[in-house]
Amino acid sequence: MHTLKICKAALCLPLALFAMLVGIDNLIDYDTNFRFVQHTLSMDTVFADNTLTWRAITNPTLWHVAYGLIIFGELLTGTLLLIGFIQLVRGIRQRQAFTRAKNWIYLGCTAGFLVWFLGFMVVGAEWFDMWQSQQWNGTQSAFRFTVIMMLVMIFIATPENEN
Repeated sequence: MHTLKICKAALCLPLALFAMLVGIDNLIDYDTNFRFVQHTLSMDTVFADNTLTWRAITNPTLWHVAYGLIIFGELLTGTLLLIGFIQLVRGIRQRQAFTRAKNWIYLGCTAGFLVWFLGFMVVGAEWFDMWQSQQWNGTQSAFRFTVIMMLVMIFIATPENEN
């Protein structure tokens, strides 16, 4: 019985689907979240007395570049996790194959961490003070995504101790 391996693989599929869906939705409904990026980078909804607004980026081309990097990161995260899921399933009966497949999950979770923690928490929330915005604040969602990815990665990294 490979119950733990099956559980590990099963947790990776929803992560992959989530990241892919977010990236695909951002392509299909580009303008909705583009406005999020625009307002975050331009810092036009932060506290009125904010002395850090010199950091604002008001160039529309740079808004599109930043949004493109976010979408790329989301799709990369989803792709790596999907490959990892498929490889985990294929390797369930072979210890070495299963262990090697974990590398895809590590890469996918790391990419997701960079998108949602570095991109949204560090750059968006702290550098551009997104946390001050009533309407354009994605810190709670980004934190949830980051924590879930890291918990899954830790779980994947634990040994199976199954034959």
